[in-house]
Amino acid sequence: MSQDKRNPRKRPVFKVSAIDDQEKFQPLPSATRAYPYRLDIEQILPDIAHDDSISFHMAGDTGGLSSPEYQQQVIAAMIDQCRTEAADKPQFLFHLGDVVYNYGQASEYYRQFFNPYRNYPCPIFAIPGNHDADIDLTRLNPTPSLEAFVKVFCDTEQRELDLAGDTGRKSNIQPNVYWVLETPLADIIGLYSNVPRFGNVQNEQRQWFIESLKTSATNNKAIIVCVHHSAYSADINHGSSIHMQMLIDGAIRESGVFPDAVFSGHVHNYQRFNKIYPGGEIVPFVVAGGGGYAGMHALADPDDPEFPESSCLLDGVELQNYCDDEHGFLKIDLEKKDDSLTIKGQYFTTGAGETRLFDSFSVLCRPSVALTQTVNSLQD
Repeated sequence: MSQDKRNPRKRPVFKVSAIDDQEKFQPLPSATRAYPYRLDIEQILPDIAHDDSISFHMAGDTGGLSSPEYQQQVIAAMIDQCRTEAADKPQFLFHLGDVVYNYGQASEYYRQFFNPYRNYPCPIFAIPGNHDADIDLTRLNPTPSLEAFVKVFCDTEQRELDLAGDTGRKSNIQPNVYWVLETPLADIIGLYSNVPRFGNVQNEQRQWFIESLKTSATNNKAIIVCVHHSAYSADINHGSSIHMQMLIDGAIRESGVFPDAVFSGHVHNYQRFNKIYPGGEIVPFVVAGGGGYAGMHALADPDDPEFPESSCLLDGVELQNYCDDEHGFLKIDLEKKDDSLTIKGQYFTTGAGETRLFDSFSVLCRPSVALTQTVNSLQD
């Protein structure tokens, strides 16, 4: 994107005309493993390095019913990175949701997931997106929400699946649709934000989230939070989610723990925000929903009254970079040196089949300390 065409916007927005369709909320499926829903990655990758670095991919909204070339370009670029001899080659993919459009149908998993990823050489973990969980009300006796997702990602053991066809990829053993992936250098807390346009997280999961933050804070590792719906966005299709803002800020306040970074999908583009909290803590909120679905979501034009940015709920949140016209994916590197731990992110675009580094950022992970009373000024 040329500099003269860059949108000068610096703040996220709310979308005035968006309908908060909470009636679409779906009941959660049962967990497949015991509380507190934590999975040690060594159960999947027993040979994962225990040295001072880990690398992995992140992408969201990869499924699609048309124009599969965008998804194919993203996957091809990720495969190339996995097949290098570099020490920092990715060891797994953490999917940010919307694996299969439009209703998470079992019949679509081969076309939208298993076949496209047949040559991706690493394990794939995931949180559900709204399309993975939605149900088709035009059908008589529609399939229960997330039935296929649970079969693919939350099995009780790794096994061959009919849905995978001839690809050879087995089911994963995530303990629940919301869960924690424990790696040697980071706990990745995956939330499930349900079907409604701006998400919905009920109290049982909210309390689990608070406890997960507290537990992860004792492990002297990075704390990464992933949730499909984006708390902050400047796009014209969704805009920011008050529900996700309340969820994350409330959990920070009640747990006394800041995540080191928050990653989302849902919005079909790339956006990176920094949020400065009242005590001076800075948390990156990164949207990476350009993983393959054909339609991209543009940023709102400045001063468009349909997309206001003046709300105090958006104060302290500044857009650092964005890409709304090319698909892409994230490569995340965790590096430990002496007593410091750093999250390094790189966003690669794949327009016209050419992989290009678009954005880089670095986060020095904070010590796990209790918040001061200034956290009480967070918005409820």
